[in-house]
Amino acid sequence: MPSQPSTQLETFPNPKPEIDFTIRMTLPEFTCLCPKTGQPDFATLELEYVPDLACVELKSLKLYIWAFRDRGAFHEAVTNEIADAIAAVTSPRYMKLSARFNVRGGVYTTVVATRRKADWVPEPVVSLP
Repeated sequence: MPSQPSTQLETFPNPKPEIDFTIRMTLPEFTCLCPKTGQPDFATLELEYVPDLACVELKSLKLYIWAFRDRGAFHEAVTNEIADAIAAVTSPRYMKLSARFNVRGGVYTTVVATRRKADWVPEPVVSLP
């Protein structure tokens, strides 16, 4: 049976919870509907996070993102809804979700939502010569 959209995100245990490392994912086929016009809005989602005890499972993320295809949602609301859902199941040390929406009416929109544990301090940035 073919896959179906899902509102359930799955996780798996972080294989190296004792260290900080960054996971980056690009989801280039996000679609939702404009709540004003009903027309499709297309976006590329860029997810970056430092996991704590859990990582998001990729297929469940794909099916979760697919579930927005027929839903009306403003860019700002849907980006934060997705960030909240991923943060709820993974409790990352840090997470940033950038949603780069395709042009609509001559305007490109990018919404960036971040989540951070209160006690997490990132490693210092090292500049290369």
